[in-house]
Amino acid sequence: MPDTDVTRTAMPRFAALIVAAGQGSRAGRSLPKQYELLAGVPMLRHAIDSLRVWDSTLALHLVIAPGDRKLCEAAIAGLADIEVSDGGANRQQSVLLGLRSMALADPPADFVMIHDGARPFCSPAMLARLADAVGEDRGAVPAVPVSDTLNRIEQGQIADPVDRAGVSAMQTPQVFPLAAILAAHERAAAAVDMPATDDVAIARRAGLAVAAVPGDPGNIKITWPEDFAIAEARLLSSSPSSSLSRHESRTGQGFDVHAFTAGDHVTLCGVDIPHAQSLAGHSDADVGLHALTDALLGALADGDIGAHFPPSDPQWAGAASDQFLADAVSRIAARGGRIVNCDVTIICETPKIGPHRDAMRVRIADICGIDVGRVAVKATTTERLGFAGRGEGIAAQAIATVELPIAPAKAQA
Repeated sequence: MPDTDVTRTAMPRFAALIVAAGQGSRAGRSLPKQYELLAGVPMLRHAIDSLRVWDSTLALHLVIAPGDRKLCEAAIAGLADIEVSDGGANRQQSVLLGLRSMALADPPADFVMIHDGARPFCSPAMLARLADAVGEDRGAVPAVPVSDTLNRIEQGQIADPVDRAGVSAMQTPQVFPLAAILAAHERAAAAVDMPATDDVAIARRAGLAVAAVPGDPGNIKITWPEDFAIAEARLLSSSPSSSLSRHESRTGQGFDVHAFTAGDHVTLCGVDIPHAQSLAGHSDADVGLHALTDALLGALADGDIGAHFPPSDPQWAGAASDQFLADAVSRIAARGGRIVNCDVTIICETPKIGPHRDAMRVRIADICGIDVGRVAVKATTTERLGFAGRGEGIAAQAIATVELPIAPAKAQA
């Protein structure tokens, strides 16, 4: 019988390294720009989706700022094959750390696409050009020729023109053999006073050839405040029927009350406050977080805190209420949404809330993965009226605004 085995060349394995560790201060936003919403979806999610339109199974590795873990988890909720690690003090260090992690995969990818988390419009056609051009001995980069006149500026005045012949703007992703670009980055890290603005410079210093392929003028990097409006308009106009292209704001409200009991402190909005009494409840009786949890669930139309964490269930006895709020936050992220703001009002005669207000805001912001500027905590009394006025307990009410992608309309029967 003839041998029917045929030797085939294995398809090269690609993976992507998305750099999302910057703060994006030039964008003028309260959050790092890669987590701000574009048409109701975090910008980082758009960048990921644009890569996976080209290859739905593409393995991804994100490098993020150490303090952005909750923001990142919300942005990538529901996605598979994504590794996340902490970045460094600058882009070059972040890329090196990410490449080191990717090299530990079993097996590691053959080629890595190094991409900016602030580029949400990467086209499949451009990615295909890059994949065709990269090789074991060379990288490939998208380049867009410069069409504007270039001049140097000296002390605020127009100086000598710059010849734009042969000049192009480099975009990402920049694609390289993984082992070669890692070695180039290790060499650059060991050098002194050799910073680089992109991976092409590091590759070329190491002697690695880099091919230029036609880039995409639409593959813009979101940098300035006005870029957000341009990008959002493009998303809304390009796919008006897509659930990712439109979003809606929803508001939910919550209310909770607990009576005083024997104890030495109360927990309010995740902060322990010394007090002559405690609050009675199956969990830690944190009325502030309970009310806020219900507000978020209300915005989702997803039941209430009692439905998800029944007081009859012994596993929640004495539980910290940050678990309940974190669950509501994860439900929002799973639907591609984000929390716009939270407003909690504590109703009591004692203890005094003012000295603890900022700590409460920070704690809520941390649990929700949002900027503290989006969290308000207030306090009021009932002028000695009612149960709160008589010092029998503490109540809280909360309002939260959430942005969610608009789900496609259900077909009529």
